[in-house]
Amino acid sequence: MKKAFELFFSFFKIGAFTLGGGYAMLSMVEKAVVDQKKWIPNDEFWDMIAVVQSLPGVFAVNTALYVGHRVAGTKGAFAAMLGAIIPSITIILLLATVFREYRDQPVVERIFKGIRPCVVALILAPSLRMIKSAKVTWKTAIIPIATVFLIWWCKTSPAYVILAAIAGSLIYALIIRRKTRDAGVNPPDPLSRGSGPASRVPKSRSQKEEEAKP
Repeated sequence: MKKAFELFFSFFKIGAFTLGGGYAMLSMVEKAVVDQKKWIPNDEFWDMIAVVQSLPGVFAVNTALYVGHRVAGTKGAFAAMLGAIIPSITIILLLATVFREYRDQPVVERIFKGIRPCVVALILAPSLRMIKSAKVTWKTAIIPIATVFLIWWCKTSPAYVILAAIAGSLIYALIIRRKTRDAGVNPPDPLSRGSGPASRVPKSRSQKEEEAKP
């Protein structure tokens, strides 16, 4: 139950002080989940981001559900989800009641003009870290470039791009497995009497006595 409360308050703070949507909260989620609490390793965190952004639904809620379930099961998932959505719902309801009256005020317009560049930076920073963690090289850079081209220039739905990426990954894995099998690469037999430490079989007592005889 303690973990559930920690998850709730962690995501409550993230949801209350995040501007710009789910992607803008990545930096705060990474700092809380990976650096401070150490609930999830860094590599698994970015794998999680790749999974949750491919699923339907709100990105922030999907992230909270994954982290919560990973840390404390069903209770943790429910607590993290509530922590993520309660601040957003409360703030939206407050803005909906007063924004119409004050949206044309010069001070309000200046505030939002100042917030926009900050939101861009909040989204750009985790995006660069994601590129680094994905270990994109000059050989694999064609994949994100082709994705951007398909979505931005060809107006292809991201859903089709995700499905194509899944299918391509499965086909690639099958090809690699078949090549490995055709090449005859098999795991070493632990019972074989090789020279490696993993392949040494302990000698019986009778064998030791035979070797000790002059």
